[in-house]
Amino acid sequence: MKLTGIKQQVKNPDRYSLFVEGKYAFSLSADALLDSRLVTGQALTGEEIDQYKRLAAEDKAYGLALAYVVRRMRSRGELQDYFRRKQYAPELSRQLLKKLQHLGFVNDEEFAMRWVENRRLLKATSTKKLLLELRQKHIDSDIIERVLTADGTDEKDLLRQVISKKRQQSRYQDKQKLIAYLARQGYSYDDIKTVLNENEV
Repeated sequence: MKLTGIKQQVKNPDRYSLFVEGKYAFSLSADALLDSRLVTGQALTGEEIDQYKRLAAEDKAYGLALAYVVRRMRSRGELQDYFRRKQYAPELSRQLLKKLQHLGFVNDEEFAMRWVENRRLLKATSTKKLLLELRQKHIDSDIIERVLTADGTDEKDLLRQVISKKRQQSRYQDKQKLIAYLARQGYSYDDIKTVLNENEV
């Protein structure tokens, strides 16, 4: 059988469709196509075509995984969840994870540090809530402990910011409602009481 055509895809210019005997057979990314050294007119056996089809599936999976981590950094656990949702074979999932780690896209310690920095910056998030969020991202307990210890944010300062903001809303003029809200955000009752008492002096 002969490779009769290689055409750049219109909707996805980074991928190329390959045709065998005039019929679509599989597609490859530009990098995978260069690595394969396939050229129009080349003779291929049925076994080789099957191998290239497997390569095409792996190549597509890698492209999707790369797009997933480029949008925002992901934890190792998030990626494993993503691969499960995509129903990738365990061996393919391991290969993809290894490739992404090698490129520096998967690093749970860096992910945890960035997560804490961003959450502290965008919202006065309590340490307890950060700990729960990082656990949900499947970050190891040792990493969570190191990152939160290194963070060094003063929880009471955060509380002062939150209380100052919430006091501007009519519903949180009620002290009990404010306390309940702050407790739901993961702040300790002792810290809440201390900071509220400061405001009342």
